[in-house]
Amino acid sequence: MSVLAVGLSHRTAELRTLERVTVPQDEVPKALHELQNAQDVSEVMLVSTCNRVEIYAVVESFHGGLSGVSSVLARMAGVDVASLYDSMYVHYAGAAAEHLFSVACGLDSMVVGETQILGQVRAAYAAAREAGTVGSTLHDLIQSTLRAGKRVHSETELGALGASVVSEALEAAVDGTGALAGRSAVIIGAGSMGALAAAQLREYGIADVTVANRSVDNATRLVSSFTEHGIPSRAVGLGELPDILAGADLVVCCTGAQDTVLTADVLPERTREDGLVICDLGLPRDVEPAVGDVAGVRLVDLETVRHQVDEHSVRAHTEHAAEIVRAEVREYLAGQRSAAVTPTVTALRRQASEVVDAELLRLDRRLPGMDEQTRDEVTRTVRRVVDKLLHAPTVRVKQLASEGTESSTDYAGALRELFGLDPATPATLSRPSRPLGEHDRAEQDGTADPEGGSAR
Repeated sequence: MSVLAVGLSHRTAELRTLERVTVPQDEVPKALHELQNAQDVSEVMLVSTCNRVEIYAVVESFHGGLSGVSSVLARMAGVDVASLYDSMYVHYAGAAAEHLFSVACGLDSMVVGETQILGQVRAAYAAAREAGTVGSTLHDLIQSTLRAGKRVHSETELGALGASVVSEALEAAVDGTGALAGRSAVIIGAGSMGALAAAQLREYGIADVTVANRSVDNATRLVSSFTEHGIPSRAVGLGELPDILAGADLVVCCTGAQDTVLTADVLPERTREDGLVICDLGLPRDVEPAVGDVAGVRLVDLETVRHQVDEHSVRAHTEHAAEIVRAEVREYLAGQRSAAVTPTVTALRRQASEVVDAELLRLDRRLPGMDEQTRDEVTRTVRRVVDKLLHAPTVRVKQLASEGTESSTDYAGALRELFGLDPATPATLSRPSRPLGEHDRAEQDGTADPEGGSAR
């Protein structure tokens, strides 16, 4: 079983293609279950943001898993698979892990170094766990991914390049309006992106804010983040858009809706020379393209942000972060290779224990008069001999596995072949019949010290 990553992002797909494959938040559980039921897929997680849609699946085979995941992705987008191939990228096994680490650390983002993506990966994992589509493989991968992301954010200055796509969009808005201090803003949408926009607007010194949302209660919660800082603000429903837009200098749209919420016919006639700037951060779009043609209106969308970011060189800032990612990926893959050997090592120790038990039983039958003290000493001696014989090779095989590569020697297979272990069910052989103590657990993973301690 290996991890397969299939995705589309701002690097490979046009905005209209990303819009088609984006999965609404309330449809994520259904999409996850459909993906998990695809050919050769056992675990799955879906990362869907404003500039990427990626599926991470644990699959039995590369070709079968890719076929199954691609078919579901195309079906969700309402297109044929062939039409997505030019925009899709695929990573497998170690390359899939490295890609996810880079994504979570902000190295693959439209705004390199953005911190929002790490939270989005964490939220995607939580959604998959809630849907029951995460197993041990994805769990281990995500825990390592989150650790790498935290290291990058705490040990580098990559985050200083840009907190999020929101910050870049507002920078583009400043180019059109001048300073935002003392201006009036409208935020359409009270979700996570709306909260990011609110935080950025407070830093810009916005004078007053109106938050419009389908749920006024949610809008009210976001409004409180302004009022507690002494910024006049109010919450309204989407039906009041025509009225509140009349006095706005800046509009930030980020609803996550599947249909446009801001159309040209609801815009007021602009009389101010500086006009109105509208930032559309929705995917799919929240603002119909025709809005950009309205006199006095300037539209900033994700395509605008993409072109703006491409003008900046960030190579020097990303070097340290990339080194951290490579180190974390190496550690993760070494752990995975070592873990792959553990069931076979455990099976070998269980088999040896069964042989010892059988021989001691045979000794009891041949020497029925042996006293208890002598029998206990013989038992300890025999077990100690077996432990010493197995200790060095079982510890060494785990070390060799962790130091190797995906194409190196199959140490688990060699052990199974040499000792006649069942190649299909090493995990079954390793299942304990009683709760494991500390020494038992060390023995199970092959690190028990034959003298009675632990090699860890």
